[in-house]
Amino acid sequence: MFLKTDYFNTIINCCQNSPIGKQLPNALYVHVSAITSLDPILQEYEINARITEDIKAATLIKISTDKPKISYLFYPNFDDDPHPALTLSIVVDLQNNKANYWNYSDTNNPPILHRKETFITSNYPKYAIFKHLTYLEENLGLLKLSRSIGTRLEWEKRLKHYRITFEGHFLICLLPLNPTDTVSIQIERHKAAIVRKSLSRPVRLALESELFTPQTDFFDYGCGYGGDIERIREAGYKSSGWDPYYRRDSPLNSADIVNLGYIINVIEDLSERREALIKAWSLTRRVLIVAAQVLIDDRDRGVVAYGDGIITSRNTFQKYYEQEELKYYIDQVLEVDSIPVGLGIYLVFRQENEAQSFRASRFRSNASTPRILKEIKRFEDYEAILTPLMQFVTERGRLPVKEELNNEVQLKEEFRSFRQAFQIILQVTNEEDWDMITQKRRQDLLLYLALSKFGQRPKAKDLSPKVKQDIKSLFGTYNNACLLADNMLYQVGDLKIIANLCQISPIGKLLKNSLVIHLSALETLDPLLRLYEGCASRTVGRLEKANVVKFSWRKPKISYLCYPDFDTNPHPSLHSSVEIELGNLRVNHRDFTQEDNPPMLHEKDAIVTKDYPLYEKFAQLTLKEKELGLLEDFKTIYLLKGWLQTLKDNCVIIKDHELEWDQQADPQQIELVKAKIQERKNHEEPVND
Repeated sequence: MFLKTDYFNTIINCCQNSPIGKQLPNALYVHVSAITSLDPILQEYEINARITEDIKAATLIKISTDKPKISYLFYPNFDDDPHPALTLSIVVDLQNNKANYWNYSDTNNPPILHRKETFITSNYPKYAIFKHLTYLEENLGLLKLSRSIGTRLEWEKRLKHYRITFEGHFLICLLPLNPTDTVSIQIERHKAAIVRKSLSRPVRLALESELFTPQTDFFDYGCGYGGDIERIREAGYKSSGWDPYYRRDSPLNSADIVNLGYIINVIEDLSERREALIKAWSLTRRVLIVAAQVLIDDRDRGVVAYGDGIITSRNTFQKYYEQEELKYYIDQVLEVDSIPVGLGIYLVFRQENEAQSFRASRFRSNASTPRILKEIKRFEDYEAILTPLMQFVTERGRLPVKEELNNEVQLKEEFRSFRQAFQIILQVTNEEDWDMITQKRRQDLLLYLALSKFGQRPKAKDLSPKVKQDIKSLFGTYNNACLLADNMLYQVGDLKIIANLCQISPIGKLLKNSLVIHLSALETLDPLLRLYEGCASRTVGRLEKANVVKFSWRKPKISYLCYPDFDTNPHPSLHSSVEIELGNLRVNHRDFTQEDNPPMLHEKDAIVTKDYPLYEKFAQLTLKEKELGLLEDFKTIYLLKGWLQTLKDNCVIIKDHELEWDQQADPQQIELVKAKIQERKNHEEPVND
């Protein structure tokens, strides 16, 4: 058949814009099951290539875009082999209607497949299994430089380097055993218990979230050695626990707060794992804390795949969840909407209104009570009873209603109403400061309502009395508030809007496709940028060690960066990072502590607000560095070695945020650097007529 140029150009365009299949530079690959999902033009084009009965058993179809050819590829073990080998290729030339056969069944190094989920549609029976395997392989670095792993021998070489093999679609990280050795799997759950010198992360986060009140009692389900029990008791709370190995005779007590910390990830039996979660929930009166290990790279620890997790070299089981997978599991088993407070840590509230109050509180920005600007005797006489009112309005952005203020009776005896009492406060403070607080609280509530759309937005009746009143006072009706929140959510999906807001932000450092800010400056950003970040933090909570946030706009992505010595180191190196891809909520973690050339942070003053305690020190250092031209070549100074070389080339050292000439440097070199500095100053100074 003769193909006209215009027709073939249409085929090329259809291939390049196909939402189905795997795109490569010169071809579109699809599984035979996905043919009916292709553009009708491509379906008709493919039918013309069926000139031989031999293609009936083909697995994949390759539609070439450089020549009018269609290849039928045979992978007999596509479903069962994680990386199946090609056995036969039939290439049909549509210009002359001839078919050429290429047999790979006898070769010891045939082409193999990776990323099998890209060839199929999402309703393919094993789509989720294929996709999860690819996710694991990407996180372990197995799929980097994909051209080097296209054949069986090259792939096996990489697997050997990483000490990885497969059991079905499970990854196995090999133990350092002799080939003749056998692995005897005997799971000893109790060995997973850890002797802790401080509170575990889940319990510490619960304390920091102010879930404990003086009357709160605590129960640790699966407490191991009991470290959390002892430390919570030392903090002044009633505390007990149970463990099937270490405290099997202790009673199973109900409690306000129950902790199920890193238990469900060490139970290899699926029904027992589910039973543990349900039992812990049955003991919970107020809040259940559920924590489990999230996906990490374990190839260097010596582990063996088993069930839906791994067996460690200590013969303990570990199930590594993905963050969203863990939430789905908790929600599905308990029929709840759990709340993330950290990687692998979720809270489940017994009462829905308490859950909604907690959610709302997580997005409440800090606000200071406006300063007293005038001395008025009437205010001074009643300052003690007016102070609680000032604190309430600062916290809620509105006046209280009946029974919301402890000293209500006393206040109304003197002023008849909250409004009249507040008029006295306005006489000694700046009214605009109070208006700004009200606006902050409006934005906080809109942020909370917008993000609740991702789960189950609460009905008005499920809100706590205080949040109900907040919405009534600040928006009039719940429906009005939800409409405004939905409008924000609609806008935050537009990366052009996000890019513009980042580029005009008065706070933060602009990079090529992103904005970087210190976490302390987050609340000062435009509400849409706060919402953009909230789309990430709603998935993992705020990472407690991260202190810098990166807003990307080329792709919808938020990164949390950890610089432990941010305040003390003039140019701290990156310790670790977590990227959250907002499109699929994939969480990518990277540790830089073992790298000898980590990324560096410069111009710290640009990413904090001017009221940050060390702002002036940061700003003075940046000014001096710019005078010397140290910050001009970003590509060079982005990594540690380049930055150190730049300092050396310019004969300077930095001590406690102060630039000094390096006394070990060549004096002539120092003079050359000084001359360049003077030349730069002369060039920058305006010439007077």
